[in-house]
Amino acid sequence: MMGKLDLLFLLNNKFFGSIPQEVGMMRSLTQLDLSSNFLIGPIPSSIGNLSDLTGPIPTTIGNLTKLTNLAFSFNKLSGFVPVEMNNLTRLTNCNYLKTIFNLYGELSSKWGQCHNLTNLKISNNKISGSIPSKIGNTTMLGVLDLSSNHLVGKIPKDLGRLNSLLKLLLSNSQLSGNILLEIGMLSVLDHCNLAANNLNGLIPKQLGECSRLLFLNLSRNTLDGREIPQKLGGMKKLETLNLSHNNFSSSIPSTFDDSASLTSIVISYNELEGPIPNITAFHMALIVALQNNRGFYGNVVGLKACLKLIPNPPSKRSNQFLVIILPSLLGTLIIISVIVGVSLLLCRRVKKIEDKPREAYNDNLCAIWSYDGK
Repeated sequence: MMGKLDLLFLLNNKFFGSIPQEVGMMRSLTQLDLSSNFLIGPIPSSIGNLSDLTGPIPTTIGNLTKLTNLAFSFNKLSGFVPVEMNNLTRLTNCNYLKTIFNLYGELSSKWGQCHNLTNLKISNNKISGSIPSKIGNTTMLGVLDLSSNHLVGKIPKDLGRLNSLLKLLLSNSQLSGNILLEIGMLSVLDHCNLAANNLNGLIPKQLGECSRLLFLNLSRNTLDGREIPQKLGGMKKLETLNLSHNNFSSSIPSTFDDSASLTSIVISYNELEGPIPNITAFHMALIVALQNNRGFYGNVVGLKACLKLIPNPPSKRSNQFLVIILPSLLGTLIIISVIVGVSLLLCRRVKKIEDKPREAYNDNLCAIWSYDGK
């Protein structure tokens, strides 16, 4: 019977002791209210099994000042994120991971007072407004996941002070402006996803200083520049790179020839051209990962063969050109040969004419010398 219970209101009583583990076995429970009692002890971990909770998060949650771990994952909660939650200064893990877009409101700057916070996940909701710069004060933060919301404005520079940050996940919102130079200061960052926003300008070369970065997705923005920064090709641990649906131009930097760790590359829908790097990630890439650029060539199925390795066969236009030009050249050579031949004949004839008077002169001279006066 208890397994089918969907509402449990035990508020304003004189219950004491701890919350029993059995509460977490009520899998159909959608609302649970135990407020205004004398309950003590830890919240049982079995409550994490309650994945059908609905309604708003109560403001009285701010009274749990000793709470260190809070997870609301995969429920049907709705309404504003209570401002009172900022009183939970001992909180180390706050997980609002959502799948059905119910929570809304803005993020309070008081989150910066949660100095012990290591995980803040409020993805897949309707959170609006800008990212509070005070979040940069939560220097223990390891995961910041605000993806798939309605956030606007620039990414605050203060996030560059999150020295413990491993994952920066801000994709699928409406963030604008340039990518922070300060991201390059996040020395332990291994995942960075800023895809599907309104970010513009250049990729800062400082991003190449994130020596532990494994995953980088900057796709579906309006980033531009004459070329992709060379330092991205020098990142020794980078495994996945997605720069598709931007405005990058020129060729891929030669530094990518040394990107041995790279296993997945997507650079489609840009203005790139030239040879692709001679590494496995490009050779194994599907044509859809490279399509809609100005013109790549290399050893990938669907691309033109590398010009340095395989000569291009003559095109129809070349053949037509030869058919038109060769007869003209041949005719010109014949005319030149005739002119040269005639010129040589004339020269010989002139020479003979000049030689005859000379012979006559010599004969007369001999006659004079042989005349003895008789």
